[in-house]
Amino acid sequence: MHKGDIAPTDAHQRLKGNASAVLIDVRTQPEWTFVGVPMVDRLVRLSWQVYPTMEVNARFVEEVQAMGLPKDAEIMCICRSGARSASAANALAAAGFTNCWNVASGFEGDKDAVGHRAQVNGWKAAGLPWVQS
Repeated sequence: MHKGDIAPTDAHQRLKGNASAVLIDVRTQPEWTFVGVPMVDRLVRLSWQVYPTMEVNARFVEEVQAMGLPKDAEIMCICRSGARSASAANALAAAGFTNCWNVASGFEGDKDAVGHRAQVNGWKAAGLPWVQS
């Protein structure tokens, strides 16, 4: 199991305070393009699920291992709302990475009363830096 869930603001602070920490955005290419991405120095875009079939990326762990990160590197995974990123963090922990975290509420967070994301919680709602292409 991954080490736990952290708030987006905590993830941002850890990235600023730990020069070896990495944020892995596990969403899909369309999400990165149309919704945006966190604007941080050590961002890795690596899909947990492959668009459009949304099957789990069987090479996910292998691709992270190929990055050469130490097994004790602080790795934080983020997705839209925190579900895919928890699965990705668990897979990395199962592969021997010992400092994996899930960014709770993800990039866009939960839906508000009218069904919109990025208003209640998540990276965007917290006012953290992000960019949209």
